[in-house]
Amino acid sequence: MMGPRQEAQAALFYEFSLEDHVPQDHLLRSIDRFVDLDSIRSHLADFYSHTGRPSVDPELLIRMLLVGYCFGIRSERRLCEEVHLNLAYRWFCRLDLTDRVPDHSTFSKNRHGRFRESELLRHVFETTVARCIAEGLVSGQRMAIDASLIEAEATKQYSASQEEWDAARIDAKTAPRAVREYLETLDEAAFGAASPVKPKFISYSDPASQWTAAHKAPAFFAYSDNYLIDTDHSVIVDVEATRSIRQAEVGSTKTMLDRVKRRFDLHPERLIADTAYGSGPMLGWLVDRKIAPHIPVIVKAGRPDGTWSRTDFEWDAENDQYICPEGHALKQFRRNYSDPKRVPSGKETARYRALKQTCQTCPSKAKCCPNTDARKITREEHEDARQLARDIAKTRQYKVSMKLRKKVEMLFAHLKRILGLGRLRLRGPCGANDEFLLAATAQNLRKLAKIFPAPQQTQKA
Repeated sequence: MMGPRQEAQAALFYEFSLEDHVPQDHLLRSIDRFVDLDSIRSHLADFYSHTGRPSVDPELLIRMLLVGYCFGIRSERRLCEEVHLNLAYRWFCRLDLTDRVPDHSTFSKNRHGRFRESELLRHVFETTVARCIAEGLVSGQRMAIDASLIEAEATKQYSASQEEWDAARIDAKTAPRAVREYLETLDEAAFGAASPVKPKFISYSDPASQWTAAHKAPAFFAYSDNYLIDTDHSVIVDVEATRSIRQAEVGSTKTMLDRVKRRFDLHPERLIADTAYGSGPMLGWLVDRKIAPHIPVIVKAGRPDGTWSRTDFEWDAENDQYICPEGHALKQFRRNYSDPKRVPSGKETARYRALKQTCQTCPSKAKCCPNTDARKITREEHEDARQLARDIAKTRQYKVSMKLRKKVEMLFAHLKRILGLGRLRLRGPCGANDEFLLAATAQNLRKLAKIFPAPQQTQKA
């Protein structure tokens, strides 16, 4: 028969436990086992006053931020509402039913203040990486690197052309936070010093962001999110925010590799990347540190007239000479310059030339040097490293590495589609770095939760 009408009746006492109402297979139960925030109070101790009103627990703020980034809740105002209503979120944040959720403005004050000054978010990220290493998910033997464009919180309508922009006219005292950060990073290799070329447009609200059309679509302002991952289980071992140009992205490789060596004593045997990282100086830097570059080499030696390029000549390292396709030797010649300005740049360490008599009688002169008496070849400073990369590209390991490189692309796809980080909310280099660190921490925690899910407990009858 039909049951009685359900009417809400206030009870005098309630017996309620959050622990009993969070499903055993909930993602946050698995993540909670790997969140170690015991050290953040000591990490922040010097950034709090010893007098005044007690502040909001920093562990609560970090747990709320992790909830937001793990579940794609980008708005801090909405995050506070979700934590207020969701029992699982309250359980993860160690909030009882009667505990108040902090106001959304608390996040901004702490994020732009003591969190940033103490580099707390990087500390939390590196603590998570250390946990991944302890769980055996990181071997440090094979690493991959790549960058992805993340749209900045800036529009073309509120921007200036490169002719109109003059950083010297900005008053740092009255400028917004993002503009002050831009002025502070003008000499950093990841931002202002990455390239002397000014972008076509510069945003008034976020001048450190880069105007780019790298996606071969309508241009937009963006930052580059650079990931260094261990390919065993796609664990992100380091993150760096840079301008969205190749020089800054490639330069971040050195920063991240040096940092993981210093923080975690990780030194990869091989580094996997795409062609953007295949310049001579980058390959030489890796080879000097005994890291095998599984990277396609940037080739600019091709000739549009169809004549032989430098790659058609075989290098004979034992005799320090090149061998042309006809079997003739090109040996190094030296010249004393009376004018120092005529000395070749440091990029050109040696020039190799064939004998004039040999080239004049060669049957392939039209393919080799039709407009000169003898063929000359310049050998660059890092040509040995480039040749090593070419030799590696012929191995079976290289083919495996190119497949492993897709793991970085999958992480970026997960970042944008699942975590919702397709556009930044915060402005400035520090804001971009904060968002990238939190997102990478969330991805590593989700990886730990997927590989080591929480054990299922038998429900009480």
